[in-house]
Amino acid sequence: MVTTVIGIGLLGGSYALSLRDKYPKMHFIGVDASDVHGRLAVAKGIVDEVLPMGIAIPNSDLVVLAVPVNYIVELLPRVLDLISDTATVVDLGSTKQLICEVADAHPKRHRFVAAHPMAGTENSGPSAAFRELLPEKNVILCDCEKSDADSVALVEALFKDIGMKIHYMTPAEHDLHLAYVSHLSHVTSFALGYTVLEKERDEQNIFDMASTGFSSTVRLAKSSPAMWAPIFDQNRENLSRALGDYIEFLQQYKTFIDDRDIKASVDFMQRANEIRRILSGIDRK
Repeated sequence: MVTTVIGIGLLGGSYALSLRDKYPKMHFIGVDASDVHGRLAVAKGIVDEVLPMGIAIPNSDLVVLAVPVNYIVELLPRVLDLISDTATVVDLGSTKQLICEVADAHPKRHRFVAAHPMAGTENSGPSAAFRELLPEKNVILCDCEKSDADSVALVEALFKDIGMKIHYMTPAEHDLHLAYVSHLSHVTSFALGYTVLEKERDEQNIFDMASTGFSSTVRLAKSSPAMWAPIFDQNRENLSRALGDYIEFLQQYKTFIDDRDIKASVDFMQRANEIRRILSGIDRK
Protein backbone atom coordinates (compact mmCIF):
# COMPACT_ATOMS: atom_id res chain seq x y z
CA MET A 1 0.00 0.00 0.00
CA VAL A 2 1.29 3.45 -0.94
CA THR A 3 0.38 6.41 1.26
CA THR A 4 1.11 10.01 0.32
CA VAL A 5 1.19 12.59 3.10
CA ILE A 6 0.76 16.17 1.91
CA GLY A 7 2.18 18.37 4.67
CA ILE A 8 4.89 16.54 6.60
CA GLY A 9 4.53 18.47 9.85
CA LEU A 10 3.44 17.68 13.39
CA LEU A 11 0.14 16.00 12.52
CA GLY A 12 0.95 14.46 9.14
CA GLY A 13 4.36 13.30 10.36
CA SER A 14 3.00 11.83 13.59
CA TYR A 15 0.27 10.00 11.68
CA ALA A 16 2.86 8.50 9.32
CA LEU A 17 5.12 7.44 12.19
CA SER A 18 2.22 5.73 13.97
CA LEU A 19 1.20 3.90 10.80
CA ARG A 20 4.80 2.77 10.21
CA ASP A 21 4.75 0.94 13.53
CA LYS A 22 1.65 -1.01 12.52
CA TYR A 23 2.38 -1.40 8.81
CA PRO A 24 6.14 -1.71 8.30
CA LYS A 25 5.67 -2.62 4.61
CA MET A 26 3.57 0.48 3.82
CA HIS A 27 5.42 2.86 1.48
CA PHE A 28 5.22 6.54 2.40
CA ILE A 29 5.62 9.44 -0.01
CA GLY A 30 5.90 12.97 1.29
CA VAL A 31 4.75 16.15 -0.42
CA ASP A 32 5.75 19.45 1.14
CA ALA A 33 6.28 23.03 0.00
CA SER A 34 9.51 23.17 1.99
CA ASP A 35 12.54 21.29 0.65
CA VAL A 36 14.07 21.46 4.12
CA HIS A 37 11.01 19.79 5.64
CA GLY A 38 11.12 17.13 2.94
CA ARG A 39 14.75 16.26 3.59
CA LEU A 40 14.17 16.23 7.36
CA ALA A 41 11.13 13.96 7.00
CA VAL A 42 13.18 11.44 5.02
CA ALA A 43 16.07 11.64 7.46
CA LYS A 44 13.73 11.13 10.42
CA GLY A 45 12.09 8.11 8.76
CA ILE A 46 8.68 9.74 8.45
CA VAL A 47 8.51 9.12 4.69
CA ASP A 48 10.53 6.99 2.28
CA GLU A 49 10.77 9.64 -0.40
CA VAL A 50 9.55 13.10 -1.35
CA LEU A 51 7.90 13.66 -4.73
CA PRO A 52 5.90 16.36 -6.51
CA MET A 53 2.16 16.06 -5.95
CA GLY A 54 1.44 15.34 -9.62
CA ILE A 55 3.67 12.25 -9.50
CA ALA A 56 2.87 11.00 -6.01
CA ILE A 57 -0.93 11.14 -5.99
CA PRO A 58 -1.80 9.05 -9.09
CA ASN A 59 0.31 6.20 -7.70
CA SER A 60 -1.14 6.29 -4.17
CA ASP A 61 -3.77 4.15 -2.47
CA LEU A 62 -4.27 6.70 0.30
CA VAL A 63 -3.68 10.46 0.23
CA VAL A 64 -3.54 12.33 3.54
CA LEU A 65 -4.08 16.10 3.54
CA ALA A 66 -2.26 17.43 6.61
CA VAL A 67 -1.71 21.07 5.63
CA PRO A 68 -3.38 24.19 7.12
CA VAL A 69 -7.12 24.31 6.43
CA ASN A 70 -6.89 27.11 3.86
CA TYR A 71 -4.57 24.92 1.79
CA ILE A 72 -6.83 21.88 2.26
CA VAL A 73 -9.67 23.88 0.69
CA GLU A 74 -7.36 24.94 -2.14
CA LEU A 75 -5.75 21.54 -2.79
CA LEU A 76 -8.64 19.13 -2.26
CA PRO A 77 -10.25 19.50 -5.72
CA ARG A 78 -6.86 19.02 -7.42
CA VAL A 79 -6.05 15.99 -5.29
CA LEU A 80 -9.41 14.40 -6.13
CA ASP A 81 -8.73 15.12 -9.81
CA LEU A 82 -5.42 13.23 -9.62
CA ILE A 83 -6.35 10.11 -7.64
CA SER A 84 -7.13 6.76 -9.18
CA ASP A 85 -10.71 5.50 -9.06
CA THR A 86 -9.90 3.20 -6.12
CA ALA A 87 -7.79 5.57 -4.00
CA THR A 88 -8.98 7.26 -0.81
CA VAL A 89 -8.37 10.83 0.32
CA VAL A 90 -8.58 11.85 4.00
CA ASP A 91 -8.00 15.26 5.48
CA LEU A 92 -6.85 16.01 9.03
CA GLY A 93 -8.11 19.59 9.24
CA SER A 94 -9.38 21.34 12.39
CA THR A 95 -12.47 22.71 10.61
CA LYS A 96 -14.90 20.64 8.65
CA GLN A 97 -17.85 22.57 7.20
CA LEU A 98 -16.10 24.49 4.41
CA ILE A 99 -13.83 21.55 3.58
CA CYS A 100 -16.86 19.26 3.24
CA GLU A 101 -18.68 21.82 1.10
CA VAL A 102 -15.70 21.94 -1.27
CA ALA A 103 -15.62 18.13 -1.40
CA ASP A 104 -19.37 17.96 -2.06
CA ALA A 105 -18.89 19.92 -5.29
CA HIS A 106 -16.44 17.35 -6.73
CA PRO A 107 -17.53 14.28 -8.76
CA LYS A 108 -15.13 12.08 -6.76
CA ARG A 109 -16.59 13.17 -3.41
CA HIS A 110 -17.33 9.53 -2.62
CA ARG A 111 -13.57 8.78 -2.35
CA PHE A 112 -13.05 11.45 0.32
CA VAL A 113 -13.33 11.03 4.11
CA ALA A 114 -13.39 14.09 6.37
CA ALA A 115 -11.49 13.58 9.63
CA HIS A 116 -10.11 15.58 12.54
CA PRO A 117 -7.69 13.91 14.97
CA MET A 118 -8.07 15.70 18.31
CA ALA A 119 -4.40 15.96 19.13
CA GLY A 120 -1.59 18.46 18.78
CA THR A 121 1.09 20.50 20.47
CA GLU A 122 2.25 24.09 20.14
CA ASN A 123 5.15 22.92 17.94
CA SER A 124 5.23 22.47 14.17
CA GLY A 125 7.26 20.94 11.35
CA PRO A 126 8.71 17.44 10.88
CA SER A 127 10.99 17.84 13.89
CA ALA A 128 7.88 18.16 16.08
CA ALA A 129 6.33 14.87 14.86
CA PHE A 130 6.33 11.91 17.24
CA ARG A 131 4.62 8.54 17.14
CA GLU A 132 2.97 8.90 20.55
CA LEU A 133 0.88 11.96 19.57
CA LEU A 134 -2.21 10.16 18.26
CA PRO A 135 -2.66 6.85 20.14
CA GLU A 136 -5.43 6.98 22.79
CA LYS A 137 -6.74 10.27 21.37
CA ASN A 138 -10.12 10.94 19.75
CA VAL A 139 -10.74 11.42 16.05
CA ILE A 140 -13.93 12.85 14.59
CA LEU A 141 -15.27 11.67 11.22
CA CYS A 142 -17.89 13.72 9.35
CA ASP A 143 -20.39 12.99 6.56
CA CYS A 144 -19.36 9.34 6.26
CA GLU A 145 -22.63 8.56 4.49
CA LYS A 146 -21.31 10.55 1.52
CA SER A 147 -18.18 8.40 1.24
CA ASP A 148 -17.80 4.95 -0.30
CA ALA A 149 -17.96 2.17 2.28
CA ASP A 150 -14.49 0.88 1.43
CA SER A 151 -12.95 4.34 1.89
CA VAL A 152 -14.62 4.78 5.27
CA ALA A 153 -13.60 1.27 6.32
CA LEU A 154 -9.97 1.94 5.38
CA VAL A 155 -9.81 5.25 7.26
CA GLU A 156 -11.56 3.79 10.30
CA ALA A 157 -9.27 0.76 10.36
CA LEU A 158 -6.10 2.85 10.16
CA PHE A 159 -7.19 5.18 12.96
CA LYS A 160 -8.24 2.22 15.13
CA ASP A 161 -5.01 0.37 14.43
CA ILE A 162 -2.93 3.26 15.76
CA GLY A 163 -5.09 3.35 18.88
CA MET A 164 -7.48 6.24 18.19
CA LYS A 165 -11.10 6.39 19.38
CA ILE A 166 -13.56 7.29 16.61
CA HIS A 167 -16.54 9.63 16.99
CA TYR A 168 -19.01 10.82 14.35
CA MET A 169 -20.53 14.27 13.83
CA THR A 170 -21.97 16.44 11.12
CA PRO A 171 -19.58 19.16 9.90
CA ALA A 172 -21.79 21.83 11.50
CA GLU A 173 -21.77 20.05 14.87
CA HIS A 174 -18.02 19.61 14.68
CA ASP A 175 -17.30 23.28 13.99
CA LEU A 176 -19.69 24.52 16.67
CA HIS A 177 -18.26 22.28 19.39
CA LEU A 178 -14.66 22.91 18.37
CA ALA A 179 -15.22 26.68 18.55
CA TYR A 180 -15.79 26.29 22.30
CA VAL A 181 -13.47 23.46 23.33
CA SER A 182 -10.49 24.15 21.06
CA HIS A 183 -10.52 27.31 18.99
CA LEU A 184 -11.60 29.58 21.87
CA SER A 185 -8.75 28.36 24.08
CA HIS A 186 -6.23 29.22 21.36
CA VAL A 187 -7.65 32.71 20.88
CA THR A 188 -7.58 33.41 24.63
CA SER A 189 -4.02 32.10 24.90
CA PHE A 190 -2.88 34.37 22.05
CA ALA A 191 -4.71 37.28 23.69
CA LEU A 192 -3.13 36.59 27.09
CA GLY A 193 0.35 36.42 25.56
CA TYR A 194 -0.31 39.64 23.66
CA THR A 195 -1.60 41.41 26.79
CA VAL A 196 1.44 40.46 28.86
CA LEU A 197 3.86 41.50 26.11
CA GLU A 198 2.11 44.86 25.73
CA LYS A 199 1.77 45.65 29.43
CA GLU A 200 4.93 44.02 30.82
CA ARG A 201 7.55 45.62 28.62
CA ASP A 202 10.48 44.31 30.68
CA GLU A 203 11.09 40.83 29.25
CA GLN A 204 13.29 39.88 32.20
CA ASN A 205 10.36 40.49 34.56
CA ILE A 206 8.19 38.18 32.48
CA PHE A 207 10.87 35.49 32.62
CA ASP A 208 11.57 35.94 36.35
CA MET A 209 7.96 36.06 37.54
CA ALA A 210 6.10 33.77 35.14
CA SER A 211 4.86 30.75 37.08
CA THR A 212 4.09 27.30 35.80
CA GLY A 213 0.43 28.37 35.80
CA PHE A 214 1.15 31.22 33.43
CA SER A 215 3.35 29.03 31.24
CA SER A 216 0.67 26.34 30.90
CA THR A 217 -2.07 28.92 30.23
CA VAL A 218 -0.09 30.75 27.57
CA ARG A 219 1.44 27.61 26.01
CA LEU A 220 -0.94 27.65 23.07
CA ALA A 221 0.21 31.17 22.16
CA LYS A 222 3.37 29.51 20.85
CA SER A 223 1.30 27.77 18.17
CA SER A 224 1.71 28.58 14.48
CA PRO A 225 -0.26 31.72 13.46
CA ALA A 226 -0.14 30.53 9.84
CA MET A 227 -2.09 27.44 10.88
CA TRP A 228 -4.53 29.03 13.32
CA ALA A 229 -5.54 32.22 11.49
CA PRO A 230 -7.25 30.21 8.67
CA ILE A 231 -8.97 28.01 11.28
CA PHE A 232 -10.36 31.08 13.02
CA ASP A 233 -11.47 32.51 9.67
CA GLN A 234 -13.19 29.34 8.45
CA ASN A 235 -15.02 28.95 11.77
CA ARG A 236 -15.53 32.67 12.34
CA GLU A 237 -19.29 32.61 13.01
CA ASN A 238 -19.09 29.93 15.70
CA LEU A 239 -15.89 31.38 17.14
CA SER A 240 -17.36 34.89 17.29
CA ARG A 241 -20.30 33.50 19.26
CA ALA A 242 -17.96 31.63 21.61
CA LEU A 243 -15.84 34.75 22.11
CA GLY A 244 -18.96 36.79 22.84
CA ASP A 245 -19.98 34.30 25.54
CA TYR A 246 -16.47 34.28 26.98
CA ILE A 247 -16.22 38.09 27.04
CA GLU A 248 -19.61 38.23 28.80
CA PHE A 249 -18.35 35.94 31.57
CA LEU A 250 -15.07 37.84 31.82
CA GLN A 251 -17.00 41.09 32.20
CA GLN A 252 -19.17 39.45 34.84
CA TYR A 253 -16.09 38.35 36.77
CA LYS A 254 -14.54 41.81 36.45
CA THR A 255 -17.65 43.15 38.19
CA PHE A 256 -17.10 40.70 41.05
CA ILE A 257 -13.54 41.98 41.41
CA ASP A 258 -14.52 45.65 41.17
CA ASP A 259 -17.35 45.20 43.71
CA ARG A 260 -15.18 43.05 46.04
CA ASP A 261 -17.93 40.42 45.89
CA ILE A 262 -15.92 37.50 47.25
CA LYS A 263 -18.93 35.19 47.57
CA ALA A 264 -19.85 35.65 43.89
CA SER A 265 -16.19 35.13 42.98
CA VAL A 266 -16.02 31.87 44.93
CA ASP A 267 -19.31 30.64 43.46
CA PHE A 268 -18.06 31.40 39.94
CA MET A 269 -14.80 29.51 40.50
CA GLN A 270 -16.55 26.56 42.14
CA ARG A 271 -18.81 26.26 39.12
CA ALA A 272 -15.74 26.40 36.87
CA ASN A 273 -14.12 23.65 38.98
CA GLU A 274 -16.71 21.23 37.56
CA ILE A 275 -14.55 21.03 34.44
CA ARG A 276 -12.07 18.98 36.46
CA ARG A 277 -14.71 16.30 37.11
CA ILE A 278 -15.68 16.17 33.45
CA LEU A 279 -12.12 15.96 32.15
CA SER A 280 -11.14 13.39 34.79
CA GLY A 281 -14.05 11.21 33.69
CA ILE A 282 -12.97 11.49 30.07
CA ASP A 283 -9.40 10.55 30.98
CA ARG A 284 -10.61 7.33 32.64
CA LYS A 285 -12.58 6.16 29.58
